[in-house]
Amino acid sequence: MKTTVLCLLLVYFLVPLALTQDSTLSSLVDTERAFARAAAERNTREAFLAFIADDGILFRPNAVNGKKWLQESPTPASTKRALLSWQPNIRRLSQAQDLGYTTGPWEYKEDINDREPVAYGNFVTVWKRQSDGSWKFVIDLGISNPRPSIATTTSWEPKKKEKVTKSEFKTDLSAQRATLLNRERDFSISSRKDGVAKAFTTYAAPAVRLYRNDNFPFIGSDAAQQELAARKAIVTWQPAFADVSKSGDLGYAYGSYEVTDDSNVNVERGNYLRIWKKENGNWRIVLDVANPLPAEKKN
Repeated sequence: MKTTVLCLLLVYFLVPLALTQDSTLSSLVDTERAFARAAAERNTREAFLAFIADDGILFRPNAVNGKKWLQESPTPASTKRALLSWQPNIRRLSQAQDLGYTTGPWEYKEDINDREPVAYGNFVTVWKRQSDGSWKFVIDLGISNPRPSIATTTSWEPKKKEKVTKSEFKTDLSAQRATLLNRERDFSISSRKDGVAKAFTTYAAPAVRLYRNDNFPFIGSDAAQQELAARKAIVTWQPAFADVSKSGDLGYAYGSYEVTDDSNVNVERGNYLRIWKKENGNWRIVLDVANPLPAEKKN
């Protein structure tokens, strides 16, 4: 028991201290892993409370202030202790080292002692550097997918301490956020006018990752376009918020979306998170995740 208490204290106090001493990609992944450990040692709700930013967003099912929602939504009493576990296998960091994201597989057990998980998927978490040097996540969204037939990709491990050159950046953040939101709106207009698959040809990076529910991630623009074209539906995006790094090279946006068929009948509504990276002076989509809202019950 004393060992468990000591481990929890280390998660709360020593991890933020270490982050202020070593501004590296490794520190971002270490924080994600500490987040996952906290979920295993305590529970998912307490782990999210410990690592979410004050202005962090969760989808329950629509976008809400995550910290407020967690504080007002205690975990229901149960004889079982559910376990949500995950690991990062991809990570990216802005040049200013103030914004980054992680993604990788997750699995869920109804009880921590169960032998096999009952659900699987992939998560996307966007992290922002805080004034004290620690990392807190500002948004988290994921998808479910079938049970992997083989072991998931191994977690990222640095060969050594991986430094990123850090410089002073003088970016007009308000202007950059406005530019990214306009880029989002342009993408939505193009998606509705020309089809989302064709829009991806213009707006997505070659190595884009597309996450859609009940599917494994689609990797690369060709795979993403084939999947989107196969759906044969009209997609309209409604961006709600965008933020960018101080270096102006990495940003994200989230909002809601609606899918309609050829008769303009709604077939799906949901939330999305889109991560953008500036390449050759243009914002390009590097990760796109959409998660549908639960189907409405008919009377």
